[in-house]
Amino acid sequence: METLRYQIEIDAPAQKVWDVLWNDKTYSQWTHYFSPDSKMKTDWEVGGKTYFTDASGQNGMVSTIERIEEPKHLIFKHLGELNNGVEDVDSEKVKAWNGSLEAYYLENNEGKTTLKVEVGVDSSYKDMMDNGFIKGLEVVKNLSEN
Repeated sequence: METLRYQIEIDAPAQKVWDVLWNDKTYSQWTHYFSPDSKMKTDWEVGGKTYFTDASGQNGMVSTIERIEEPKHLIFKHLGELNNGVEDVDSEKVKAWNGSLEAYYLENNEGKTTLKVEVGVDSSYKDMMDNGFIKGLEVVKNLSEN
């Protein structure tokens, strides 16, 4: 497991960037590079359930919120997979990476925001993560600044 880090400077306040990241209308726009029309469903509770899914809502990841302080940080802990609507948090495949973190940090600096993302992944997913986050964070920047 390795930790990948991404960072982008955005000419917008942290609250606006936060809203772009997690709003239902804009979430699927910046996560498009991971999965077109992807969705996030969460109860916004520490220790609760969060699902990152494809357009069908039947396949994706099962996670929980580890820490949240709007609009400063949001840290997810990944627990397993969702396959055809069935949660898998116990298989050997999932045990290889469950517990990995995906963290978003927003630092306000005179009306601008530094957005930092850290994600723990198996190195075989590095290219997918690089593509998704590099392109996706540019979309966040564009949506936040316009």
